[in-house]
Amino acid sequence: MRHLPLLPNHRAARAAVTCRYRCGDACFHDVPNTSANPRFDDLISRRAALRAGVVVAAAGVVGTGTAACGTANAPAEQRAAGLDFDPVAPNELDEVVVPPGYEQAVVVRWGDPLFPDAPGFDFDRQTAAAQARQFGFNCDFAALLPLDRTGGAHLLVTNHEYTSEQFMFRGYDGEDPTREQVEIAWAAHGLSVLRVDQDGDGRLTPAFSDRNRRITATTPFLLTGPAAGSDLLKTSADPTGTRVLGTLNNCAGGVTPWGTILSGEENFHQYFANADELDDPRLARYGVTGAATARKWERFDPRFDLAREPNEANRFGYVVELDPHDPDSTPVKHTALGRFKHECANVRVARDGRVVAYSGDDERFEYIYKFVSTGKLRKGDSRSARRHNMTLLDDGALYVARFTGDSPASEVDGSGELPADGRFDGHGEWVPLAAGDRSFVPGMTAEEVYVFTRLAADRVGATKMDRPEDIQTHPHTGVVYCALSNNVDRGEEGRKEGATEPNPRVRNKHGQVLELTDRGGDPLSAVFSWNLMLVCGDPDSPDTYFAGYDKSRVSPISSPDNVAFDRHGHLWISSDSAGALKGHNDGLYAVPVSGSERGHLKAFLTVPRGAETCGPVIGERVVTVCVQHPGEVDGASADAPASHWPDGGDSQPRPSVVAVWRPGRRIGE
Repeated sequence: MRHLPLLPNHRAARAAVTCRYRCGDACFHDVPNTSANPRFDDLISRRAALRAGVVVAAAGVVGTGTAACGTANAPAEQRAAGLDFDPVAPNELDEVVVPPGYEQAVVVRWGDPLFPDAPGFDFDRQTAAAQARQFGFNCDFAALLPLDRTGGAHLLVTNHEYTSEQFMFRGYDGEDPTREQVEIAWAAHGLSVLRVDQDGDGRLTPAFSDRNRRITATTPFLLTGPAAGSDLLKTSADPTGTRVLGTLNNCAGGVTPWGTILSGEENFHQYFANADELDDPRLARYGVTGAATARKWERFDPRFDLAREPNEANRFGYVVELDPHDPDSTPVKHTALGRFKHECANVRVARDGRVVAYSGDDERFEYIYKFVSTGKLRKGDSRSARRHNMTLLDDGALYVARFTGDSPASEVDGSGELPADGRFDGHGEWVPLAAGDRSFVPGMTAEEVYVFTRLAADRVGATKMDRPEDIQTHPHTGVVYCALSNNVDRGEEGRKEGATEPNPRVRNKHGQVLELTDRGGDPLSAVFSWNLMLVCGDPDSPDTYFAGYDKSRVSPISSPDNVAFDRHGHLWISSDSAGALKGHNDGLYAVPVSGSERGHLKAFLTVPRGAETCGPVIGERVVTVCVQHPGEVDGASADAPASHWPDGGDSQPRPSVVAVWRPGRRIGE
């Protein structure tokens, strides 16, 4: 057996083997963003942009912080409504750990059949045909869509971020994979749609349904929006530049107000070989470099060989939209939302009916974006309304965020120590990139902006952030919350940018959670205020901050990843790379964002050894999480598994969706 090589200078908190399969060793390579980010005002007149009607609200004085700071002396017995549970202690157990009084069960695991004619899972007798009708690998984002008013039936929609072949096949040879192994991996990517039935306590049971569906790396997709049909997107197999096979490396996502699913294509760069044979510096800006890929897919399909199909990589890195209620529908890729390593896309409806989508680009020193539609939402669930609403993300204006801190630079020294005003905060603006067929970036056409969005954001001076992950809008206040996972390269010698007020620590291992308020609570505004609610890590460390709350009473957390809200408006956060805190498995945390308990972070659950917590769904009676890559630790493989979760014994670990509930009670009561 030949394992993939692990680099000796691995610096990320997660296992090196996870870096290899999930992001193509992105942290081992040079940072793709080498721009100096010149000021936007030096390149284009803001007055000209305003005349063009793209900036939807004039710049002005930005309001104060988004929410009142928590009090550090709240009574020990006080608990926020809906968060009445005892926090789970840090651990390294090979199981899901939940608070006392709660129960848990696996809903669906890798390889479980989604259709009556699909075979049961057999680890040693896998086939691509079977996997295409079974639950995929490494589930990440999840959503529960009600099918009736009683709440007794839902569609569980998940995506499948990546495959870890070393843990999928015994004796796997990374230098010489078989065609069957490669085709199984293609079938294990994508998304799954599965009906689940819920009992009175909250327990979820999978069921066969005519809406169950698998989307894979070979499912036809339609490219839509202003870049569809561009010469930049045409290939020999698709001379129209409008049809793509498959979706890759889907990370977080969102549920639209019209009931469809959005999913972000993230680390697509690692699937394409022979970039070094092309003279195209735009590829390197997306991390597409080198010769052979780790998975060697280029040996079995020419579209993964850029020397043969130089535009194929340009057809990935978009927000995908899927209608889970129509199993015969063709999913789409929305070019109007730009092309980068989308962590997510989450939609909010403005007062005038236009929709606004926020998205983060999950890589070191990348940016936060916003899209504002031209069209307006049609209410109702009629077929015509649904058809109209599914076009809203194809026409509008795309923006990127530029942040300014309100403290002197000398007070942001990279140590994480709070500035004199007691918080990391400031204001910012949404800088226009393109609208329809019009570009606002000098030297770039609109098509180029949509296909090479990172380069456009570089040119207008966007703010480099510490890996923008999931972004969600508070359901009651409209405040936007963004998880910034980490950035161990910040402040490194060379061309690595140092600390800034929104990214206040050098060699940032633990990340932070950002609050952003568009002016007046209006998502159409061109300006915003912001502050850091959490600066994560060990509460005993002086460089951490929990909204001013007493740090002796909070749970440790590292690398915030996905965020969600419960019915009370509390923020829930899943973590990635808790290994940065020794003795900690990853977990799911809950924290109030207002009131006297603001900042009181508590761990609700932890996941098994080597796993990551993904895609939390916080319901009234049930919480679900995706347990991704259990047992994925360095030195382990299918021949020497480090975990036997969820089936126990000597079984192989299997990524799964887990449900947690409290019999006879609501979550947090």
